[in-house]
Amino acid sequence: MRGGPVIAVDGPAAAGKGTLARKLAEALELPYLDTGLLYRAVGRLALDAGQDPAQPAQKFAQALTPADMQRKDLRTPEVALAASKVAAQPAVRAALVETQRRFAAERGAVLDGRDIGTAIFPDADVKLFITASPATRALRRFLQSGGNTSAADAQAQLGQMEEALRARDEADASRDSAPMCVADDAYVIETDTLDAQAVLAEALRFARERLVTTRG
Repeated sequence: MRGGPVIAVDGPAAAGKGTLARKLAEALELPYLDTGLLYRAVGRLALDAGQDPAQPAQKFAQALTPADMQRKDLRTPEVALAASKVAAQPAVRAALVETQRRFAAERGAVLDGRDIGTAIFPDADVKLFITASPATRALRRFLQSGGNTSAADAQAQLGQMEEALRARDEADASRDSAPMCVADDAYVIETDTLDAQAVLAEALRFARERLVTTRG
């Protein structure tokens, strides 16, 4: 029996799920875990070892430490691609599943990722799926990077970012082990036309309604 509610926030890269999950955790006074960071850290360790992340990476998942997750070089495109490759490996996912479940065992938690509500916590009290078009997500990534370049370069960068996001979506949705998909009982929020505050308000409304129903 968990000591507190579990809220699963799933969705593709750059849809805003990380920002939402952190704010939800703060509003509901729950611990927060960015599960994608686990896979980024494993991918980073594989790259550091000179290994193709598509090769078996279970040993890196089993050796993961808190310090590995605090590195400043986990948010690069290279590491994002490596994370997608290691996340496709059942042995890596198995090694990290228990890490995620232990995190939520005592007090509950808000966790964001791509398979939290379908594979990690199929019995989560609240399931959210946060999404947006690849074009919207690419623009957000571009603006987060500074967006200080010529119009021609900006267009080229946006195109590259959108292509990379589409490739990541395809890889995450088509992998054999716990593919990214919308849980049957998830509440979908499309964020193309919503700012972060509006997304938080909608997610909090749904979460509070669900928690009253599921936990009395």
